[in-house]
Amino acid sequence: MKPPHSPAAGEPTDPDVDLHVPVQRPGPWRNQLPEVAVVALGGAIGASARYGASLLWPTAGGGFPWTTLGVNAVGCAVIGVFMVVISNVWAAHRLVRPFFGTGVVGGFTTFSTYAVDIQKLVEADRARAALAYLGLTPLVALAAVWSAAWVTRRIVTWRQS
Repeated sequence: MKPPHSPAAGEPTDPDVDLHVPVQRPGPWRNQLPEVAVVALGGAIGASARYGASLLWPTAGGGFPWTTLGVNAVGCAVIGVFMVVISNVWAAHRLVRPFFGTGVVGGFTTFSTYAVDIQKLVEADRARAALAYLGLTPLVALAAVWSAAWVTRRIVTWRQS
């Protein structure tokens, strides 16, 4: 029988971890019911908001999907602000992150529609637009989350000084 892992010289150890006790498995799914419920509720809210955006700013058949691009950019910016706020400013309840971050923002952003939009552009013989959209969306999403987090950190630092 193989002995349990012992930390190598210089490897950090956690005094609260007993390396001789096997890893405990999470409890039954009922223990996770609050998280599942808040993610579902938040997801319904976020998906409804996204649907509302598609009704307000519909994309014509074969047209460039500006609404989906905008929704994903806004959602990424919101998650950038949210993560800074709950990490550096506000000690949030344990269900806030799954409700808002995973549920609302996850339901609002739509990378599955992004994939369908690319397929629709290709089927409409707009391969260049599809390729541009394919590359533009992740760039816009990353720029939105990074810049929103950066601005939020600056505001938080400024207000604390």
